[in-house]
Amino acid sequence: MLVHERMSRNPYTITEETPVEEALKRMREFHVRRFPVVSKAGKLVGIVAERDLLYASPSPATSLSIYELHYLLSKLTVAEVMTKDVITVTEDTPVEDAARIMTDRKIGSLPVVRDGQLVGIITETDLFKLFLELLGARKKGVRLTMLLPDAKGTLAKVTGAIAERGGNIIALGTFLGEDPTNNLVTVKVADVPKALLVDTLQPLALRMIDVREV
Repeated sequence: MLVHERMSRNPYTITEETPVEEALKRMREFHVRRFPVVSKAGKLVGIVAERDLLYASPSPATSLSIYELHYLLSKLTVAEVMTKDVITVTEDTPVEDAARIMTDRKIGSLPVVRDGQLVGIITETDLFKLFLELLGARKKGVRLTMLLPDAKGTLAKVTGAIAERGGNIIALGTFLGEDPTNNLVTVKVADVPKALLVDTLQPLALRMIDVREV
């Protein structure tokens, strides 16, 4: 799956000249936590997050009057608080690469560009939704997590055994195990009773970790 399949197209944007106070107002109005900053030609020039705008605002403990506060905020623009060295991805970037970049860089979103022009944005929320889909979180079934040996053909044996029982695999995910010799595997199956599924897969597993109907 690629970024263009999950990104938000035509995201809300602001310009460098937008006052900080106005940017905060728009964030609350549109229920977003960040804005890509674009030039009049539509070229991406920065990104500003809600925390950037809040940090730029005067402290509640300030001795300035309300009039002085409004005056200072009206003069402060997004250009003065935005991040200019923006990390971006393209539409053809695999979603797992986008997730890795966000995790490694500790950022919550990535603008998507094409020839320097902003065409979308992918956020941590988009990836959380994808994670729900990958594990079939919104579908009913028997959810089973087991520790399997990291050996060729192991997953084929698991899926084959489920198929022999007439089961429908809703989701299947593999994760790091306890050491390099094994993996944690979570599978959600419909049309097979819980007890029968356990009996079927128990001989293939090093250990059953969790089994539940969800």
